[in-house]
Amino acid sequence: MSETHAPTARTRVVREAHRGVYERTAAYEILDEGFICHVGFVVEGQPFVIPTAYGRSGDNLYIHGSAASRMLRNLDKGVAVCITVTLLDGLVLARSIFNHSMNYRSVVVLGTAVAVLDAKEKLEALRLLSQHILPGRWAESRQPNEKELKQTLVMRLPIEEFSAKVRQGPPIDDEEDYSFPTWAGVIPLAMVPGAPINDPRLDPKTPVPAYAQAYSRKKLG
Repeated sequence: MSETHAPTARTRVVREAHRGVYERTAAYEILDEGFICHVGFVVEGQPFVIPTAYGRSGDNLYIHGSAASRMLRNLDKGVAVCITVTLLDGLVLARSIFNHSMNYRSVVVLGTAVAVLDAKEKLEALRLLSQHILPGRWAESRQPNEKELKQTLVMRLPIEEFSAKVRQGPPIDDEEDYSFPTWAGVIPLAMVPGAPINDPRLDPKTPVPAYAQAYSRKKLG
């Protein structure tokens, strides 16, 4: 049974409150399907929102990057962070412009991230990030060397204060607009991978791995 998380005043969905979702299982399904998050933080009164890759292990999110990056240097100082992930599922065309919408699934996580200092956890977090984006690739790639590990900062954010928001289904028009003579419905959207393209310097005898040929975000294993 999925754990229902009690939202805080900061994470409770106010606008379209019926779309709010507070179950960990539902939130984690969204996080596990996405792989790009937006990290929001404030430094000296200036807001920043930075897109980056992420991975999840249990009740923790991991992000990484250059140890010299402004984002990670500030998060490492204990700056409050807001991480968001959004999956766009469709354009919703109503009869009135006012009621046009989008079908989507999103998650917001608030908190304070901490640097991963343990060498084993750091390497495991990097493996996790790789596996989250492209399962199977880590084992077939050169592993990070000591210099690369020193140049990389990994941050862990506990998933404690969070909420999800979901919009699904057809357009919702005002009753008097249902007779308006225009098409209404949903245009589904999905990320569709194309055929893998070989590196020009690849040995032509090297086969394309199955995880590249059949890439998908729906089932990550």
